[in-house]
Amino acid sequence: MDYRAKVGLRFITRRKGSLIAASLAVSIAILVVQVNSVIFQGLYNAIIRDQINYRFGHVYITRNENFITKSDKMLVNWLERIPYVEAAAPRLDSTASINATGSGQTVRDYDVPVIGVDPVLDVQASTMYTTVGDGQYVSSRNSIVLGALVARDLGNPHVGDSIKLKFKDRNGIDQLRRFTIMGITQTAGSVGLDNSVIMNIDTLREILGRPHETQSIMVRLNDPTKDQVVKDLFLNAFPTRSDNFKAQTIEESAEQTLSGFRSGIALINLVGYFGMMSSAFAVVTIQMMQVTSKTREIGIMRAIGSKRKDILMIFIFQGMVIGAIGAGLGTVLCIVYSLCKRNTLDIPRQFGLRGILQLAWYIADRHFGICTCYSGINLPSIQGNKTTTSGGHAIWLIQF
Repeated sequence: MDYRAKVGLRFITRRKGSLIAASLAVSIAILVVQVNSVIFQGLYNAIIRDQINYRFGHVYITRNENFITKSDKMLVNWLERIPYVEAAAPRLDSTASINATGSGQTVRDYDVPVIGVDPVLDVQASTMYTTVGDGQYVSSRNSIVLGALVARDLGNPHVGDSIKLKFKDRNGIDQLRRFTIMGITQTAGSVGLDNSVIMNIDTLREILGRPHETQSIMVRLNDPTKDQVVKDLFLNAFPTRSDNFKAQTIEESAEQTLSGFRSGIALINLVGYFGMMSSAFAVVTIQMMQVTSKTREIGIMRAIGSKRKDILMIFIFQGMVIGAIGAGLGTVLCIVYSLCKRNTLDIPRQFGLRGILQLAWYIADRHFGICTCYSGINLPSIQGNKTTTSGGHAIWLIQF
């Protein structure tokens, strides 16, 4: 082993407390960033999952600026012939005002989103039916399922109660219909359907005066990686301007929701960066203490003929050892934490480029601080013992 490495190791082992503190500062900073990434990536994955299961599927088909007039049964049958497609189902959306009567009082709720579904196909293409905690899913033409927030606003009606909905059809004429509550949905975080009501799509078509028309078709795949393939196949099969279809993958159809969430993640990530800054200042303080305590040794080494680059290499080696220990410990802590959260996170995806970049940042920060040993090396050997204060301040300023 080179004598410079031996001297660097001796400097480290003589102050084990500083070694442990600096290593922990680096590892905890890496862990803070990883924990922050794990939590919010888990939330992001949950939103994607709910949008696929409840709203858009893996591929979402609409018609530009109009309703789909082609037979929904024909389109669904064509899509299900594709090997990657597990199921497809039509949807029709609208809004309505709702009147509910309970305990002799009438409660109204306005502009409630209404989702028309096919009771048979929708069970195969989505998991909305699993969100019904009280009662059952839509079945008959006059049945309706309320979201939890809608039920709360209406005074918490019970399954089997009757409510009245008022729609505006395509001609702007009010249409009143009475429905029987068959169930109440409740989804995690209200991302799904809690602010909506669900009814039979044929009933909604009849009310709106849009027979055989469909607003969208959600497609569920048995291989989610083939979403772009299915999208291209569909658009190539119906290329005419009269069709004017629009097919989107989940990233495209849910872009509005996801973009807002990404902005929130970027803001909250500042918490992780503040943790990084705190750990960096801790490392700076420890480094300042280490270098200022070695000015006597630097002076002695210069007096016996050591070159400046030899002394510099000693401190660089010392920083590399501390950085490697801290990075290794931080990596182990990150892996352990990620394994504990494996149900909500894809570990290989998370423990990737970001972790490597953060690790490189901390090592570079450590080495950059070591370069300030020039403040002692460049002085004549006889003045080596007089640089304690100025050397420590130089390190703090350069790191800052």
